[in-house]
Amino acid sequence: MFTFRQTTGSLAILFIFGIGWMPAHAAPVPKVGFLVVAPDRGFLGNQEIRSLVAEFKKSYPAALGLIGKDYTGVQGEYAAYLTRAAQELKQNGVTEIVAIPLFLSDADPLLTRIRPLIAAYSGELPVRWAPAMAHDYLIGQIVLDRIAALSAASESDRLILVGAGATDEANEHRLKADLEHLLAYVARYRSFRETDVVVYYERDATNAEQKNKDIKAHLLSRMAKQGRTLLVPVFIGPKFDYSMSLAAWMDAQFKHTNAAYKPDELLPHPNALLWLKKTANRETALASNEIGVVIMPHGSTQPWNDAVETTITPLRSKYPIEMAYGMGDPHIIQDAVSRLEQQGIRRIVFVRMYALDHHMKPVTDYILGLAESAPAGGHDHASEVPPQVRTAALFSTFGGYEQNPEIALVLHKRIAELSKDPANETVVLLAHGEGTDEGDAQWISVMNQNIARLRLDPHCAKLKAITALTVREDWPKEREQAVAAVRTMIEEASKQGRVLVIANRLYGSGPYKTMLSGLNFELSEKGLVDPVLTRWLEDGLTRMTAELIPSKSEQSAAAHP
Repeated sequence: MFTFRQTTGSLAILFIFGIGWMPAHAAPVPKVGFLVVAPDRGFLGNQEIRSLVAEFKKSYPAALGLIGKDYTGVQGEYAAYLTRAAQELKQNGVTEIVAIPLFLSDADPLLTRIRPLIAAYSGELPVRWAPAMAHDYLIGQIVLDRIAALSAASESDRLILVGAGATDEANEHRLKADLEHLLAYVARYRSFRETDVVVYYERDATNAEQKNKDIKAHLLSRMAKQGRTLLVPVFIGPKFDYSMSLAAWMDAQFKHTNAAYKPDELLPHPNALLWLKKTANRETALASNEIGVVIMPHGSTQPWNDAVETTITPLRSKYPIEMAYGMGDPHIIQDAVSRLEQQGIRRIVFVRMYALDHHMKPVTDYILGLAESAPAGGHDHASEVPPQVRTAALFSTFGGYEQNPEIALVLHKRIAELSKDPANETVVLLAHGEGTDEGDAQWISVMNQNIARLRLDPHCAKLKAITALTVREDWPKEREQAVAAVRTMIEEASKQGRVLVIANRLYGSGPYKTMLSGLNFELSEKGLVDPVLTRWLEDGLTRMTAELIPSKSEQSAAAHP
């Protein structure tokens, strides 16, 4: 009959013997350590930073190197902190260093001074830099949390993000660009009367006093307008104690105005630790026990869910698996991801257990942080922009079980269970369908590919006809036309023989009985749940795992570039 598995098996054998063997002496994976380069903030601020890095060190080889605004180069007083941090990493067996800048912006003047000199402290270990904080959505979430603490209803409020550390106008513009990026992230979730960003100058910058007076005057003029003004500090500033800090200075500047303000900087916040871990995960080779799986089927009543679980159960002994039933529900996804992280998982394969590979992809890619822009309006997600997961885990995804050629095997089973006289029978593969004509045509195209495979079977080749149709069931106007066309087709075909309707959906037959009531046909309600789906899941997870874990040849190349 069909030979899909035999063909796949043959290819697998060729792969194993063709490139699978590697020499036993292949070099080990380099051990990466993380040098957290942070600004010297004074006693209380440095306590916050040390606490953050201490938590980070529980999971990754890491050390803290402080630098201050008086940093004068490789021979200055801060050299001792950086050299000591690099030596700590070397003593832990680290063979290369990734420097993580605990700075909001890559344009921070202090960071730009230390960046080209970091190799001088690494003790001959190779060192490279990770990006600063501003362009990770986890930092945008910190800003959102700070805003939420000031304002529940924002439409009548004015929002101003306040940065610090500029040394000249060109530097101010670069720092502002990162604040504007964070402001754009906030705008996805909150609407304001007005928005603005300002960046204060360093005290020792040229003409700083006048520049900062101008900024204050600009802010006061904004506050004089109708509506409340929210001032949100977006910096990691000096913090010698609670009163001697940049945030406290701002509080004193504007406490007699109508501004809403809290002296909460970017630190401390739980997302700062997530950001450190996420940065480290990008730079660290994986072990197989650090990969987990989240599977997202549509979900329905318990019988529907139980049927899907039967396809997943055989894989639970091989992978840590969490379920996230639903149509891209961000809260359910967050819970599933958090449960895996609690088990030590650092990379997650997210499976969209939906018919085609684009189904639910825009919304889940955004929720997982794989897409920069929020999805446009449509059927596959809520009208509001969904929250993104708060996690250090990195993601790979796949979906589209109906695009697996072996689905034809399942369809063959369903036809064989009903068919008695193929020459006198018409088969209708009936699917959910999509709202757009383009998407619906793509679904029917995939079904027609499976029909072509079915026609290779001697029994199915005798069938009078095999037709792919959809009912477009979630879009009233399109559904009315689609159901009418399906009913007409079945009614005409039943005059010339038996009509077999195969529910071309994951499980059950959905509303088909109601939609087709009064017609003469036989219905297969089992759907596509079958061991074939288990193989599809396993093949996809095997492929994704191979991409996430470097091969021995890749490890050797990384160790000896």
